[in-house]
Amino acid sequence: MCAGLSLAAAVFAGETRVTDLRCEYRVHPLGIDTVAPELSWRMESGQRGEVQTAYRVLVARDRRTLAANVGDLWDSGQVDSDPSIQIRYRGQALRSGQECFWKVRAWDRDGNPSAWSPVGYWSMGLLEPVDWEANGPACWIGLDEPANRSPADRRLPARYLRRQFNVERKVRRATAYVCGLGLFEFYLNGRKVGDHVLEPALSEYTKRAYYVTFDVASHLRRGVNVLGVILGNGRYFAPRTAEPTATRTFGYPKLLLKLRVEYADGSTADVVSDDTWKLTTNGPIRANNEYDGEEYDARMEFRGWSEPGYDDSAWQPARLVGSPDGPIAHARVGGSIAQLGRLFGPGSKCQMSAQMIDPIRVTETLMPRSVRERSPGVYLFDLGQNMVGWCRLTVRGPRGTRVTLRHAETLNPDGSLYVANLRSAKATDTYILKGGGTEVYEPRFTYHGFRYVELRGYPGKPDRSALVGRVVHDDLESAGAWTSSNPLLNQVYENVRWGVRGNYRSIPTDCPQRDERQGWLGDRSEESLGETYLFNTEALYRKWLLDMADAQKDNGSVPDVSPPYWPFYSDNVTWPSSSVIIPDHLYQQYADTDILARHYPCMQRWMEHLNGFVKADLMPRDTYGDWCVPPADPKIIHSQDPAQKTAPAILGTAYYYHCLELMARYATVLGRTDAARQYRESAARLKTAFNQKFLAADGRRYDNGSQTSCVLPLAFGLVPGADRGRIVAHLVEKIAQESHHHVGTGLVGGQWLMRTLSDNGRVDLAYALASQTTYPSWGYMISKGATTIWELWNGDTADPAMNSGNHVMLVGDLLTWMYEDLAGIRADPNEPGFKHILMRPEPVGNLRFLRATHRSPFGLIVSDWRRRDDVFDWTVQIPPNTTATVWVPGRDARAITESGQPAERAPGVRLFRVEGDRVVLLVGSGRYHFLSRESQGSR
Repeated sequence: MCAGLSLAAAVFAGETRVTDLRCEYRVHPLGIDTVAPELSWRMESGQRGEVQTAYRVLVARDRRTLAANVGDLWDSGQVDSDPSIQIRYRGQALRSGQECFWKVRAWDRDGNPSAWSPVGYWSMGLLEPVDWEANGPACWIGLDEPANRSPADRRLPARYLRRQFNVERKVRRATAYVCGLGLFEFYLNGRKVGDHVLEPALSEYTKRAYYVTFDVASHLRRGVNVLGVILGNGRYFAPRTAEPTATRTFGYPKLLLKLRVEYADGSTADVVSDDTWKLTTNGPIRANNEYDGEEYDARMEFRGWSEPGYDDSAWQPARLVGSPDGPIAHARVGGSIAQLGRLFGPGSKCQMSAQMIDPIRVTETLMPRSVRERSPGVYLFDLGQNMVGWCRLTVRGPRGTRVTLRHAETLNPDGSLYVANLRSAKATDTYILKGGGTEVYEPRFTYHGFRYVELRGYPGKPDRSALVGRVVHDDLESAGAWTSSNPLLNQVYENVRWGVRGNYRSIPTDCPQRDERQGWLGDRSEESLGETYLFNTEALYRKWLLDMADAQKDNGSVPDVSPPYWPFYSDNVTWPSSSVIIPDHLYQQYADTDILARHYPCMQRWMEHLNGFVKADLMPRDTYGDWCVPPADPKIIHSQDPAQKTAPAILGTAYYYHCLELMARYATVLGRTDAARQYRESAARLKTAFNQKFLAADGRRYDNGSQTSCVLPLAFGLVPGADRGRIVAHLVEKIAQESHHHVGTGLVGGQWLMRTLSDNGRVDLAYALASQTTYPSWGYMISKGATTIWELWNGDTADPAMNSGNHVMLVGDLLTWMYEDLAGIRADPNEPGFKHILMRPEPVGNLRFLRATHRSPFGLIVSDWRRRDDVFDWTVQIPPNTTATVWVPGRDARAITESGQPAERAPGVRLFRVEGDRVVLLVGSGRYHFLSRESQGSR
């Protein structure tokens, strides 16, 4: 649509710059295992209408070569092309451990080259099985026994391992590749390496284990050095095996490690995990478990255990133990199998993979809002925010004093901790003082969802500084901000943001407080699109899609939970459909065609598997229904009203139809013409059968007319054009009369509700739903003190068996609606990744102003509007190398100005058309200030 857009002369002078270099969507990643990684960059320019007309990429083995403008690994030459994202490396074959230094220059719209960008960097991981062999093979080591605990006790003591080695000469580079299952901390010469926590990433351990790469040159010294690793249980040694349901466990904690030291003279030396390491379970971490907490006895600390000179004669030799997929210690790396002694062996299914997502970190520290003594010696701290992580305790007292910290999200009416919704999770950390001075403790191998902390056993009377909250989650880059004149919506947005980030734990998970914390696919199906406006989620969701592929059965079945620690393979449609829906978000928001190609086989197998359940061109499969429709009874979880329930075949067929349409789109993008045609033909048959079976003769409703039975057909394009108005009218009537202008759908319908209303001319009704403060609504949660989003609309009164105070499933498409409808920032589906941007805000209701920003793959997008009487004042920012279509409220282009002059004559602006109550303009990159003196007010 905009390929031929002629942009006027620039109004802002400024040199074009290339910045923000990324490899595989990350800045300076270490140890990647993609042999032809994707590169991207952003342009910066003060000129309007700036575009990239060409680029040149140089990749070199070292900084000196690159500084001489030589790309000895790859010199792309001048490529006459405008893409600046998903540029595939096409240079020399990269070897394991390879260092890659790179830079870019771009040519602007006038053909002028920019200066070279700052230098980017990446390094390769271990690509071949032989790369783990070193001086004798790296082996899985550990202790396959509970160590003075009952086998039924799921709170093992941590394993401490150490290995002494010599560094003989000047070190040029040193790299450690570490996988500690379930969790590890890595030390070298007495210092923890890195600031990561809760590593490595969760995975389907029988198929894949993730290793983490560390640059450790600065930690080494000439002479004797010591490697140290602490192993925690994580999910590998499962915190439960039968409660609340059967849970998979994989074995005892274990370590696989390789350290490669490269000397200045060109020689190398390797240190690997093997039976020369020493191990003890008699350290200070006496118990650890993600559900129940950690017990730390400071009296058992061993000073200097990871430093030279420590006497480890009381430690036992580490044992060679089985790999994650069986009793023979083996693994598969780089997609092939090799015979490598105890590490690699025939028949292996476990693949060692580089962890290519942002690490989990402590990202924020919260000072308690208050502390009070509930009873003698029992103190209650209020952090003021429901958060995920743990506490840092500062204490001074006699040796042997036992201090406990118990965590909860809310309080009982009497002011005590409400722990019923934790189910069996103990959520308690214990610290035993060593005495002799001020002691500071925070746990390593657990995490909690909480706002309140009950402190017992503290010597003396604590003040607020005795305990602070440590916020922990995947440290994803922020992608946007949103604020408006409506304080309620601002708080809803903050509640969603806190909830979303708190439930990032190397997968998108749920309920961080109780004995669950699983990666439910259905919770994130369409909701995950909204997350892309909060955080840069591309790498995280690519990783989760890989988890889904790893969990897929040979027959094509995809689980409801991934990784399938709860092995639910119910072959319903709505939950596993996330494996087809989420790739569309990555394509739409990031123009990620690579994920479509990589994940296509998994999606195709699942679709073929489901096709076996189709009967008479309808899909009857459903397990969970329209989960958690708000009930009238404040104590129950699911509505029992037949009028609110949606038939399984409605849900199954609508979602399967949507997946067929998505598969047709993917096949088209990937050039699979025949497959695309077949998917469309199957979709057409389902659409016909769906309307014949469920559409009422008068065209007013589907089946029983539930709200979700209206929403899904409207959202997916199943409704015949002649009947669309009647279905919309029925939905509006149901919302008005049945749910009294409140949300009346469950999780499934809620994924599409807000945009369906807006897309059908009722943004005012969507705004009414978002602005409610009575039950059921997001505002109701806030009125009850919520600082995150609840699992249930009646989470303050419902059965504690399922009323998490920190969940995302009820967010639905609210975030997407706030950005794409209210703010008006949307990626053009025909030019994905925000290469072309659709800007169409909805100034609705009592909103007087709204400002939203989104950092797209090409740069920052801004929509900042306000209304004053009949004037609509709108500032828009479009990043370089993109274009946008903007819909300015008004009916007369002559009544619209840009930066003080008629919009149609403004530099960088072209009048496109008048469309109802909007004037449609085409613009290039730059910052624009529109004033419309004919704004029609709220809709």
